[in-house]
Amino acid sequence: MEKLDKVIKEFNKLHGREAEVKVREITGEEVILEFEGSFCATCGLYDYFDDIKWEAMEFGLNIEPVEVLKAEEDDFEHGRYVVKYRLLGDK
Repeated sequence: MEKLDKVIKEFNKLHGREAEVKVREITGEEVILEFEGSFCATCGLYDYFDDIKWEAMEFGLNIEPVEVLKAEEDDFEHGRYVVKYRLLGDK
């Protein structure tokens, strides 16, 4: 999953002030990613989940968000979201 590692590094470089992502699990054609941060208030939360998809395309990897498995938010505009993606293969 060398391409996915590059995608994660690039996403964190671009969005690290608002949100960071890490891989929690890879099984077969599913990837579980964990997003954590304050997330930009002017951006839609789900835009972050889609951004990783578009970033992956730049590296020749095709993934699609499927489901938010877990969502935790605290009183200080900080959250943690676990999102399942379907791995559709290389472009």
